[in-house]
This record gives sequence, C-alpha cells and structure tokens, in this order.
Amino acid sequence: MASTGPGLGVGGDVEQALGGMPVPSYVLDTSGVIRWLNPAAERLLGDVRGSHFTSVVGLEDRTRAEGIFAQKVLGTSASTEAGGVFVSADGTRVNLEVSAVPLMGGGHVVGVFGLLNGPLATEVTPAPPGHLTPRQAEVLAHLEQGRSTRQIADDLHISTETVRNHVRHLLRALGVNTRLEAVAVARRTRA
Repeated sequence: MASTGPGLGVGGDVEQALGGMPVPSYVLDTSGVIRWLNPAAERLLGDVRGSHFTSVVGLEDRTRAEGIFAQKVLGTSASTEAGGVFVSADGTRVNLEVSAVPLMGGGHVVGVFGLLNGPLATEVTPAPPGHLTPRQAEVLAHLEQGRSTRQIADDLHISTETVRNHVRHLLRALGVNTRLEAVAVARRTRA
C-alpha cells in the first residue's frame, strides 16, 4: 500500500497510521491475494501475506465471502458490512464483522481494503460436522444464527427455493426433521 502523501489534503502517511491502529486491517489485490496486513491483523490471522483471503475464512463462509469480494472487484458494491467466521493464527474459529471498500486507481478497482471488527478472543465458533458439504455447512451456520430463509438467500445470493433445497438436504444429512433439531444435533456433535 503506497503512501498517500498530499492526496488526502493533510500530507499524512495513511499506511503508517493504519499500522498503528488496534483494529485489524488488510488489503487484497484483485485476485484475492492478501498483499498487506497491519500488525493487529497479523496477530489475529498470522502472517498470511501472499495467501488467498479464503485461506483464513471458515469453510461455511467461503462462498459468500467470494461473492462479496467479486462485487468489490467488479465495482458493483461500493461498501459492504458482513459477518463471517475466520480462522485465527492458532486455529481458533472467530466470528468477526468485516467492513470493506474497493481501492481505486486510475479510474478502476485495483484492490480491496477492509477492517475486521468484533470479538477477537471471546466468541469462538465450532467447526461444522465433517460429513456436510461446504454449502450445507454454510446454511447450517446461518440457521445457528437464527437467520430466516429470505435472509439466508440474500446473504448467499441465491433464491429462497434453493435455500429450501439446501435445508432439506441438510436435514436429511443430519437425520432430523426440523431446523431447530439440525442446530441442536450440530451443537451436540461439536461438544
């Protein structure tokens, strides 16, 4: 991330300032590779520079995270706020809120800048049951958050009927009849 110099009108070095912030911050290139982390992000995620951002996103949130990233790179979304599960440097799964914006250069998107907010050490999300597909695990994570069919559809950028199909397959995979039972079985399996 280059120094912004007088472009901000104050003559400060934004990269240096962000480096000193306690809020984990990052920059991705247009292919999704992590190019810059501030020290707070490195403490949380490890030195993952050069890795694809999905390497630190929980399996159940990868598809949604890739969709949100694509919106940034394509310039169809100026700013997003979304929650997700991340895998910390020590392997702990942590729920975080992500605020991200596209980085512009020469009139086009050159990357994505983001901040990670939320409980950095208090809220741990267990791994989903191993026999589920990534999409089933993703839907189960949304069910555990109390999300409705419409909310899940909006989050995953799919139709409500597709969500219903995923829920039916998820219930069958877990051997249960209701969404509440699915959440209970998943939590018991992880205990």
